[in-house]
Amino acid sequence: MIETEGSSGDYYNSMFSFGTSSEQTYRKFHLLPFGEFIPLKPMFGWIINMLKIPLTDFSRGELSQKPMSLAGQSVAINICYEDAFGEELIYQLPQATLLANVSNDAWFGRSIGPHQHLQISQMRALETGRYMLRATNTGVSAIINERGVVLQQADVFKATALNGLVQGYTGATPYVRFGNSLVLGFVWLFLFICLIQIFRGRRKTL
Repeated sequence: MIETEGSSGDYYNSMFSFGTSSEQTYRKFHLLPFGEFIPLKPMFGWIINMLKIPLTDFSRGELSQKPMSLAGQSVAINICYEDAFGEELIYQLPQATLLANVSNDAWFGRSIGPHQHLQISQMRALETGRYMLRATNTGVSAIINERGVVLQQADVFKATALNGLVQGYTGATPYVRFGNSLVLGFVWLFLFICLIQIFRGRRKTL
């Protein structure tokens, strides 16, 4: 949903809560280049003008946003391909007990794209030890458990009501605690060891 903020004229790609819970809003942080904003506008803005595309830049939400309080759970919201950036998603953890992704995957048609996006969501569930609920307009809507296993999923391009039970979880996995720094640390250590071996090999040949 597109949200505008008062007299500032800022537009946000947002998600709202309705119903018995208090009114809450999540504003998308990680915007899509050329889809939600034009990077280096002085350089690339002419392309939009030439194609006569009515595109207005969205404003960026805050990185540190609180999870939504819904149905007795604390839900970390992410919109579209924000679930591809695990280190940004964990800003809502370990407070969040569930993850929820809402996406417009119609761009990809009947390609492999929607299924790859489902796999990305599975990885986020596994990393955080949380259920991931996916709601998409064309597919793949799904319920994924804390081990990254798809428990239920809807067919693509088919109007479906997906019903199931989910379990909220607390605590922090190693990824929630350290993010990508743990993996990057091992990568740098591996590269350092390789450089030492290469240096030693050259010294022996000399």
